[in-house]
Amino acid sequence: MSQEITPSTFLPLRGNKRWAYLSRQKTIRLATTNEDGSIYMSPLYYVVHDKRILLPVDAAGRHADNVQAGRPLTGLVDSGDEYATVHGVRIHGTMTQVTDPELVDLVDELVFEKYFYTGHPYAESYFKYRVASGRKVYELIAEKMVGWDMREIALPQVPEARVLPESVTDRLL
Repeated sequence: MSQEITPSTFLPLRGNKRWAYLSRQKTIRLATTNEDGSIYMSPLYYVVHDKRILLPVDAAGRHADNVQAGRPLTGLVDSGDEYATVHGVRIHGTMTQVTDPELVDLVDELVFEKYFYTGHPYAESYFKYRVASGRKVYELIAEKMVGWDMREIALPQVPEARVLPESVTDRLL
């Protein structure tokens, strides 16, 4: 019996390392399914608190409607610019609205700490819009998380294949 080799099985991102990664990253790309079966995807702010993924979502947002209708969702948090630095976490699950007012207030504080600073030019308008739009907080409850981290491997050195101008004589090719 053979197992398919994927980045998540060969170079997994699991446990506390995964939670630390999720805590540091800034954007989750959330994809939910619309009533007609099409995918609605958008980048969202999020915070992690006690290994819980919490997302402020505008009350009129499609994600909230799709989740309340019980349609599937997937989130993706990823980073890296080239093969050797790509890492991320794909999350399949559901969302539930957070109704605890203390936790909602804590999410506001965590969002401010993560995305803004005192005197930030957009902080005030972000939080005013939260109130005006009826933004709600949801918890993303993971049914499955798949993480990978290509930074775990050391790539072998490869000789350069570039052809440099004759004026460059300080490099061996």
